[in-house]
Formats: sequence, structure tokens, C-alpha cells
Amino acid sequence: MMKSAGYSFVSSFITVNAITLKQHNRFSLNGFRGNLAKSRKLSAGAQRSQLYTEATMVAGKYYPPWFSVAPMMDWTDHHYRTLARLITKHAWLYTEMLAAETIVYQEDNLDRFLAFSPEQHPIVLQIGGNNLENLAKATKLANAYHYDEINFKSLWMPKSESSWTWLLWCASNAGSKDICSMTLKFVGEAMSVIAANTNVPVTVKCRIGVDNHDSYNELCDFIYKVSSLSPTRHFIIHSRKALLNGVSPRDNRTIPPLKYEYYYALLRDFPDLQFTINGGINSVEGVNAARRAGAHGVMVGRAAYNKVLELRPFCVLNSPWNTLGYVDSAVYGAAYTYITRHQVLEQYEAYADSVLGTYGNGRPNIRDLVKPLLGLFYSEPGNGLWKRKADAAFQSCKTMKSFFKETLVAIPDSVLDAPLAAEAPASGSGDAFANLHDLLPQPYTARDRELQELYA
Repeated sequence: MMKSAGYSFVSSFITVNAITLKQHNRFSLNGFRGNLAKSRKLSAGAQRSQLYTEATMVAGKYYPPWFSVAPMMDWTDHHYRTLARLITKHAWLYTEMLAAETIVYQEDNLDRFLAFSPEQHPIVLQIGGNNLENLAKATKLANAYHYDEINFKSLWMPKSESSWTWLLWCASNAGSKDICSMTLKFVGEAMSVIAANTNVPVTVKCRIGVDNHDSYNELCDFIYKVSSLSPTRHFIIHSRKALLNGVSPRDNRTIPPLKYEYYYALLRDFPDLQFTINGGINSVEGVNAARRAGAHGVMVGRAAYNKVLELRPFCVLNSPWNTLGYVDSAVYGAAYTYITRHQVLEQYEAYADSVLGTYGNGRPNIRDLVKPLLGLFYSEPGNGLWKRKADAAFQSCKTMKSFFKETLVAIPDSVLDAPLAAEAPASGSGDAFANLHDLLPQPYTARDRELQELYA
């Protein structure tokens, strides 16, 4: 059964009743393997050159996921991904996390949750859940939409309600000692079930540990067992552990310390697997620094949306414009495009007016569609006035065209029509990877017999 997306992101942005999503080929994971040993010996100039040496697009394939935008609930929806793709052609995009139960129970309304415009490729569907039967059904239902990968939010990533509830249940009923073993076994089984019901690659996103289960060996046990139980060969590693016992998902993004050394040790100890690093990397400069240190790929979160982080002595201008705008040229080595915010907004206007109210009950409305734009003019002249005008325009404007007419008068033409600077702004985030290889934990040796007994 082939599904249709209820809208098109083709150049005209005119709504169509049926856009059949075509099957897209994907790259080979071997194409973006880093070379940890070589990266330590190269000069800065040679390292910069090496970043682009494998960025060769073969017909019908995509560049590797050297830069990906993290899945964020209530943020990385279709509207944000449309805006992101107008700014970067090569970054890998993720959906919001979708619970398997949502997909299963909304079988008659799947376009609302799963449809996307073809231009959003390469795109990854992230699903979560703790019921193997529902994970299997959800995967089958998603196949009709031809995502490029399916990612499972591991129970070591307690950001979704289902994962958080599961971990709390383990802690209170099974005892914290059994959390890791129960989680590990389930994730291995879940990845096997997902892989058995799709023909695209499957990946896992996880943290480096939970509470006191945060040793490097325990993380390696997790990677070893999941990759042994399933065809999973790509792991996205959030470089913080998860804290339970009253610590919210929001605090879990900042309170646990970053341990990048765990990530780089995984590259050493699992050379047959692929790893993407996530957590605390807030600029294109930081992405390239991580890759020069050997990272296969980098996932960026709120820095690619509209959050501003104060990182002494720098203020990182984290917005779609200041982050995504440099991905194609600075990360992938593509030609500089001279795109302006004015051009982006013209195309986004056509998209927004084509989808207004198409979900039913007046959604999406103007406020929904403006949400991804709120950081677009951060620190620029007129930004404050533009936001005040936007608050007023939400009450009266019925189209994105009228909204822009009412609000963009606050932004000078010199801002709207200015392309990005030739170089990405400095952030100082590259220092996080200096001398990191001197801090790596001792090499891991798989404990086959012990693991078989513990996780049987």
C-alpha cells in the first residue's frame, strides 16, 4: 500500500491531493568511517581538507550523516524540517519521536504523522516504545512512506514518556541493579523486530549510562549485546548519562557531565560499527572539531533551532540561520550559495499558505507555522520589534503572506537581503576535543560468557 503526502514541497509549493513518495537510495555506511589514528597526525590545513575528501555524491545517493539535526519533541516537526531544508540541502533531518502506539492506533490517519515532502530526504523516522508487537506494526506501517532510516530511541534515552516510565518501573519494581540488563535485552530484541519489518537501515540513539550504571564497560556491554542481537550497526551516542529520581528530561540535558572520551573510546573498541556523537556541540566549528578528532558523524540539537547558549567567553548564535546556514559549505565542502533570509522566507511563505488548516480544527495555524522562524533574526537589528509585531499579527493575520506584510517591515533590508558571512562565527567549542585521546578509558574486552549469563 503506497501512501501519499497531502502536500508538496516542490518549487511552486502548490498543494496537491496526491504526491507519491518515491523510494530513495542511500549511501553505504562505510562511506563515512573516520580514521581516528590519522586524524591525530594531520596538520590543521590537511585535516580541513580531509573533512571533504569523501563527500562525493553518487547519482541517487546522499552525502553521509556528518551533520544531523537531533529529533526534538514539539520542535522538529514538518514545518521546521521544511525551513531547515530551505537552508541546508545535505544535513540529515529527524522526525519528532513518534510512539509506536501512536502509529498503530492512528492507522487511518497516518499522513498526519508520517507524511513528508520528498525534498526532506535524507530523513530519519525516530520511534519509541516498550511493546515489541507495536514496534513491529508501527515499522510495517511506516514502510509506505520510505524514510531513509528508522531510529529507535533506546530506553537509555528517557526523554519520551514511554521510555521514562519503563525506566522508573525498573527502578521501583526490579531494583536498580537490573535496569541495565532489562534495558539491554529489550533494546536488542526491539532492534531485531524493527529490522525484520523494514528494508532500510536501523539505528539506536542512547545515552552513555543511567544513574550509577555509568561505567565505560557497561556502555560497551550495551553496544556489544545490541549489535550482537540485531543488525544494528550505527549508534547515536548522547555523551551524558541519564539521571532518574526526580531529574527532569530538561535537566538531563545539562546536569550530567559530558564524557566525550567514552564516545572516542567506542570508535577504538568497535571498529566495525558506526557512531555519531551528540551532546554539547553547538556550532559548525564544534562539529568540524569533533570530526577532526575522528568522529564519524555529529548530531546537533537546539543549536539548530532557535536557542541561544551563553558559553563563556562566547555567545553562540544558535539559530537555523547561523547554524544550518554553514553546514553545506563548512561541513560538506559544497559551494557557497549566497542565499538570503529574504529568499528563504519567500519560499517558506508559499509552503505555509499551502498547508494552513489542512490538519483539521484550524491546524496548523499561523502561530504553528511561525514557530520555527522565531530565532531567524536573533541579534539582528529589528529583532525585538519584529517579535512584538508578530504577537499582534497572530490575532489578525489569516495567511503567512499577510503575516509577513505586517511584521517584516521591522527588519531592515540590509538584514533580509544579506547572505551569510563567508566564514561561520567562532564559538570556541572546538577546545572540548583538544587532547581528548589522552583521556580514553582502558580498552574494552567483550565478556561473552558473563554477558550470556547476565542478559539471557
